[in-house]
Order: sequence, then C-alpha cells, then structure tokens
Amino acid sequence: MASDEGKQEGRGFKVQDRRRFSPETGEPREDVPDSSNEAPQPTKSNETETDAPRESRHEPLPEINFSTFVISLSTQALMHLGEMANPISGKVDADVPAAKQMIDLLAMLKEKTNGNLNANEERLMQDILFDLRMKYVEAVKKR
Repeated sequence: MASDEGKQEGRGFKVQDRRRFSPETGEPREDVPDSSNEAPQPTKSNETETDAPRESRHEPLPEINFSTFVISLSTQALMHLGEMANPISGKVDADVPAAKQMIDLLAMLKEKTNGNLNANEERLMQDILFDLRMKYVEAVKKR
C-alpha cells in the first residue's frame, strides 16, 4: 500500500474559475470559455414552473382560518373515500383506512376545540363529521 500512496501524492486536481463575472469588480470576464455549446448546468433547485411557490405564480392564496383548515382535512378524507379524484394523479382511488384516520383526526380536533369555536365553526365541524361518517359507513359496506 505504501507504493500506492506514493503514486497518489503526485496527483492532484485543478481548480478552474468558470464564473462569467469577476468576483472583485462584477465586470464580465474575457478569459472564461464560452459555455453556450455545453449542456445546461443544474441550478440550485430543480424547480419547474409548476413547482414554483404560489407567490411567484401570482395566484391569490385562500384565507387561512379554522374553517378552511377543517374543509382541507375533510377534502382529504373525501379523496380517501373515493368520492373525488386525487389532484396529483387524477385518479379516484379509495383508501378506507386512511379515510378513517382523517375522520378520527377531525373528531379529535372537534373534541380538543370544544368550547373554543364560534357557532359557525361548531356547526361546520358537526356537519362535516356527520357527512364523512355516513360516507365511511357506505364505503365499508362496499368492501
């Protein structure tokens, strides 16, 4: 192994600054090879236009409040019950155990927020849980 180490000592690597602009002055550098023929280099993030945050696409974000949060959770439960298509795949797939978990999560949220909700929020929780539980019973019967 000592002979391998001797061979490796003479080897090194070359650092080549390929920046198009001088770090000192910010002016374009002339000693940089033209990279227009080369394949594009990966950027820091591999985001595509569709992966970009909503803010950069200038779409208004929905108001964040308790009701929109509950509706978001119920939408996920409906998707797992096979009542609506998965927005990513576009397919309608039922995952009844996952739906039960979402319904249980909403029930726990209702229990933990008991006495802290206004009348509209309380009614929303009751209605959503009733509807989801009925749909869950139907989904279990179909299995």
